[in-house]
Amino acid sequence: MIEGQAGKGSWFNRRGWRDLIIAIPYGWLATFFLLPFIIVVAMSLARRAEFSPPIAFLDDWPFVRWDNFARLFNDSLYIRAYLTSIWNAGVATFFCMLIGYPMALGITRVGKSWRNVLLMLVILPFWTSFLLRVYAWMGLFGSNSWFNKGLTSIINTVLPADMALRSLPMMNSNFAVVLVMVYSYLPFMILPLYANLEKLDNTLNEAAMDLGSRPWQVFKDVTLPLSIPGIIAGGLLVFIPASGELIIPSLVGNASDPMIGRVISDEFASARDWPMASAVAVALLLMLVLPMMVYSHFENRAQAAGEARP
Repeated sequence: MIEGQAGKGSWFNRRGWRDLIIAIPYGWLATFFLLPFIIVVAMSLARRAEFSPPIAFLDDWPFVRWDNFARLFNDSLYIRAYLTSIWNAGVATFFCMLIGYPMALGITRVGKSWRNVLLMLVILPFWTSFLLRVYAWMGLFGSNSWFNKGLTSIINTVLPADMALRSLPMMNSNFAVVLVMVYSYLPFMILPLYANLEKLDNTLNEAAMDLGSRPWQVFKDVTLPLSIPGIIAGGLLVFIPASGELIIPSLVGNASDPMIGRVISDEFASARDWPMASAVAVALLLMLVLPMMVYSHFENRAQAAGEARP
């Protein structure tokens, strides 16, 4: 009896171990996300200094300044960079969904013996260095590459003879940035979609077809609405990292029309304006996280209301 009471009062029981396991990811997030974020927010409220690190706070209360955030709305460079980033990331997300949805749906419709093979082919590019893959695309964008010549010949078939092109100016353009981002982030769209589509009950499709629906109507009325959670998950996994992408715009993008990731890098490294770079980073994070929080809030409320219905 005494041993049972001691075991019940001891912290190292089932509940204690459960709380400890749950606390590990929270501790990880607090250490490697919340704490660095607080440091970046603090730097964004400082001013630029000549010493190292190049940040300094005011000597008098309130010791901080909001000038860096005011510059975000007054300097056209940052506004244009934000708009370019959102546009490129949005277009890349759209084409990833346009390409990835049929691929994910096709994987769910093949036999189970082939699914693992096809999924391995989807993640196979990750076995190669990301930087190496971007450099490979730089070679494909060259004016003498087979890829450039092939696209040029296709376009020339619809152009008049006097307007025929010798090659397409692909490098250092938003077209190159979007194309490489679609290639790089396509698996992030396919895998969540596959996980969602694989759980759908195929008997619903069969029932709809038995009631007279055609295949495209079954897809529109049954499959597509049930796969919206997978579309949203895949879209977020593509859009969020694509918005702050640095490597791809730096290698194949246009320096005169940069994305926000390159602006942050230049502010930190070249201009050594750490407070301004921190303000740009904080604004980007809030711009991406706040809509997600609002959507999650209303989604949870809708789900709770649906469960509360009799």
